[in-house]
Amino acid sequence: MYQTILFDLDGTLTDSGLGITRAVQYALGQMGYEVPEREELFKFIGPPLHGSFQRFYGMDEATSVEAVRQFRVYYNEMGGILENEVYEGIREMLRDLKAAGKRLMIATSKPEPAAIRVMGHFGLDEFVPEIIGGRDDASRNTKGKVIAYALREYGVDPKTAIMVGDREHDVLGALENGIPCIGVTWGYGDRPELENAGAIATFDRAEEVTEFILKG
Repeated sequence: MYQTILFDLDGTLTDSGLGITRAVQYALGQMGYEVPEREELFKFIGPPLHGSFQRFYGMDEATSVEAVRQFRVYYNEMGGILENEVYEGIREMLRDLKAAGKRLMIATSKPEPAAIRVMGHFGLDEFVPEIIGGRDDASRNTKGKVIAYALREYGVDPKTAIMVGDREHDVLGALENGIPCIGVTWGYGDRPELENAGAIATFDRAEEVTEFILKG
């Protein structure tokens, strides 16, 4: 039986795409790069930012650090963090799982203070009080390391835990730590991406996630 449910945040509980892509546009513009349309930047939603700037724009370490700093100017200081909304059915899913006695946690690559701010802004911390986010240093700079930290430091038994996320790195990070992952398609990954990564199930609606977990 699944007792602890770890949720990704961006693309899984909230649609943060507008703020994130505008912040990437801002960062690229400030650094003299050509600024693409927002739709070309959806690939930045979910994975750690440093790696994405390096992967998609060929930045070296120092340049990606500056790109992330510029991103955070827009995201944290200019309101991008709140260009965001909760997906349909999420409140009900979290409410029902908590009512069933499940332990709910956030395991996100988003920096922890930002994750706490988003969860509090939308009142989702009422259902999910334990919020674990990423860090820029090597201790929590991948989804696998965030999940490992959550399991270790919060005393979670991997045998009774499951991850829920919308991108392949959620699935791969979970498998790296010996726990299964449910994929959701309302975010920024699609069914083939999630299934190819090894998701044990993939759902289109939040209530389907609730039903699966309560039966598991």
